[in-house]
Amino acid sequence: MRIGDDQPPRIMGVLNVSRESPYDPSVYDDPGEAAEYVDRELIDQGADIVDVGLESANKRFEVLSAEEELDRLDVAIDTIESVSGDAVFSIETRYHEVAEEALNRGFDMVNDICGFADPKMAEVCEEYDVAVAKMASPPDLERPGAVEETPWAQRRSPEWARQAEYVDQVYEALKQNGLTDKTIVDPAFGGWSKAQTIEDDRETFRRLREFRGLGRPILVSINRKNFLRTIADRSTEEALPVSLAATSMAVERGAHVIRTHDVAETRDAALVGSAFTRERIDDGAIDVEELDVTTEGEARRHCERVGADETAAARSVVRVFELGGLAPTQRDWLDTHAPAHGGVYAPGDSDSDLLIGSPAALRALATDVDEANVLGEALATIADRLD
Repeated sequence: MRIGDDQPPRIMGVLNVSRESPYDPSVYDDPGEAAEYVDRELIDQGADIVDVGLESANKRFEVLSAEEELDRLDVAIDTIESVSGDAVFSIETRYHEVAEEALNRGFDMVNDICGFADPKMAEVCEEYDVAVAKMASPPDLERPGAVEETPWAQRRSPEWARQAEYVDQVYEALKQNGLTDKTIVDPAFGGWSKAQTIEDDRETFRRLREFRGLGRPILVSINRKNFLRTIADRSTEEALPVSLAATSMAVERGAHVIRTHDVAETRDAALVGSAFTRERIDDGAIDVEELDVTTEGEARRHCERVGADETAAARSVVRVFELGGLAPTQRDWLDTHAPAHGGVYAPGDSDSDLLIGSPAALRALATDVDEANVLGEALATIADRLD
C-alpha cells in the first residue's frame, strides 16, 4: 500500500490488546473476539491500516518492558492470523526487539510513539524495508510525546532552546535520530506531558503544513482529542463531530494517514478534505511540484529541506490585505512606495483598497513610514501578523 500526495488518505483503525487502554470499545484480550472486531468495525468500515497496541500509552500507567510487551504479542499475532479482511497491520511499540519479532511473525509496519528513542528501531525498520510511524518525542523510552523534556540546550544550542516555540520543538524532535525512507511523521497531538497545553496542540494544527517540510507523509491522531473537544465544550462521547471537522481540515493541510477509533465516519471526512486539497503537479522530463505553501514559516521549512537560503522564505508567499478609510495622501504614498519595495497597491473604486506583497516586501514597507501616524500603525500591525 502506498502513502503520499498522489494517494487517497489512509485510515488507521485501532485495536488494543492492553488491559489498561482507556477506550474500552477497542480493547480485546481474546484473539477470536479481537479478529471479529477488526473485520466488522475496522476493515469493513474502511480501515486501510490496523494499529495494534500492546500497552496503553496513558502516562498514568507504568511503562511495560520489552519482555512484558513480548508476552502480550501472541494475542496480537493470533488476532491478525484470524482476520479475514485485507489490511496493513501495524504494531505499536517503542522497542526494536518487539518490532522485529512482530515483523517476523506477520506484521507489516511499526508505530513508534517514542520517536526512535530506541536507536535500533530505525535499523530494524530499514532492514525489513517497512513503513514506520515516528511520533515526536524526547530521547527517552519512558516519556513518549513529551518533547519539552528534550535537552534542547545540548542538542541544539542554549539560544535555540530559549527562543524555540512548541511547534519548533516538535519539528526538531521528529528530526532527532533521523528518518528512514519510509518514515511517516506524527506531530504528537494530545496531552503527552503536563507541560503540553491545549493551545500547543491548536498551534501545531494551525501550522500542520510546516511538517511537509520534512519530506515524509504525515500521520495525525486527533480523534476526540481535548484540544478539539474544548472548542465546542463536548465530552469524549459527544466529540465525534468536532473530530470529523478537524479530520477534513487536517487532510486539506497535508495529512496522509488519520488514526481513529471511528473508522467509517473518519473515512468520509478524510475524503472530503482530500477533494479540496491544493492540486499538485509532478510531471514532465523535469520534475515539477507546486508546494502547498501558505505562510513564510512553511516556506522556510522547505528551504531547510532542500538546502536553500532560508531568507528566500520571506519572498516566497504573497499576502493580501484590505485597507479601508485611507485618506488621499495615504493612497498616494502607497501608490509610490509599495512598488518600490516589491509590493502591489491596488486602489479600489470605493472606500477599500488592496495591499499585496510578500512578507519581506510588506515588512520593508512598514519600516518606510512614520509609525506615529495612522498608516504607520496599520502597516506595523500588518507586519506583526506576518510571523
